[in-house]
Amino acid sequence: VQLVESGGGLVQAGGSLRLSCAASGFTFDDYAIGWFRQAPGKEREGLSCISSSDAIEWYADHVKDRFTISSNPAAKTVYLEIDSLKPEDTAVYYCVAVPRDLAAAIASGRDLGQYEYDHWGQGTQVTVSS
Repeated sequence: VQLVESGGGLVQAGGSLRLSCAASGFTFDDYAIGWFRQAPGKEREGLSCISSSDAIEWYADHVKDRFTISSNPAAKTVYLEIDSLKPEDTAVYYCVAVPRDLAAAIASGRDLGQYEYDHWGQGTQVTVSS
């Protein structure tokens, strides 16, 4: 299983970014893909999760108005678009392979951050200047 994030960078507050997570080494439909971030000195937080095969789309409450997750199964890539960027969005953003049973639990009310995951990308840095 390999996950490779891209699309991070330095952006001014108010701008937008689209992060990509390219998956390989596994059958894409066997996992959902989730996004986390970790800011310096802060705990890792779960942001969003998608499974096109199971029609699951989940957002943490505090990001659902500015974050949009999408998936291109043919390209085995998941995207996370972040609008109206704020300096507090500065963090390393990671994607993770989420087993389908956990994705179902998340869709039923659990939080992405409640579980441990085996397969992570290396992360992409997002820095938002004020």
